[in-house]
Amino acid sequence: MNNEYWLDRWERADIGFHQNDINPYLREYWQALALDSDCQVLVPMCGKSRDMLWLREQGHQVLGVELSLVAIQTFFSENNLTPKCIDEYPFSRWEANGMHIMCGNFFDLREKDLANVSAVYDRASLVALPPEMRKHYAHHLVDILPPATQILLITLDYPPDEMPGPPFPVAVDEMHLLYASHMKIKLLAQHDVLAQNPRFQQRGLSRLQERVFLLESNKK
Repeated sequence: MNNEYWLDRWERADIGFHQNDINPYLREYWQALALDSDCQVLVPMCGKSRDMLWLREQGHQVLGVELSLVAIQTFFSENNLTPKCIDEYPFSRWEANGMHIMCGNFFDLREKDLANVSAVYDRASLVALPPEMRKHYAHHLVDILPPATQILLITLDYPPDEMPGPPFPVAVDEMHLLYASHMKIKLLAQHDVLAQNPRFQQRGLSRLQERVFLLESNKK
């Protein structure tokens, strides 16, 4: 799975992964991070997620990262925002109303780009990546985050042989393999959601669970 895969999906508007409503787990569990209202929140692989609007409404500065320019332009146009664009190689930065989206490859992010980040909201990043890429993603993210950063992470889990991703299943054991050496991991919620997701039933799943994790950095 390469960059062209995601760019093509946005070009074709094949974005079944996009949620039109604010994620209910974000609303319910965000307060567990106990953040200052004006802190900066990173939303990796953000697409045109409306969750960024909710985070901004809480007072946070929002820093999104997204590969597709189509997704970024659609986000601002659909929400009646007129962004300014600043070229900061290897990214272009789109800004409006306290929301900043960097257009480019997540793996090109460096520590200096995230110097003001206090928290990460990951609903659609880890589960968008196949197993061979998740380790690279997690390690890169942990390496460049400031000390004491918290992550609210939402995952899916299902029998991997029953459906090709994305979204991909992430088991609890894998979560610990990816993050436990650098972060404290707390499971906030686990729900069986197959009955509420007929499109996944149609794809042949026998089990579907959503989990919400709070990760707290061990970096000093």
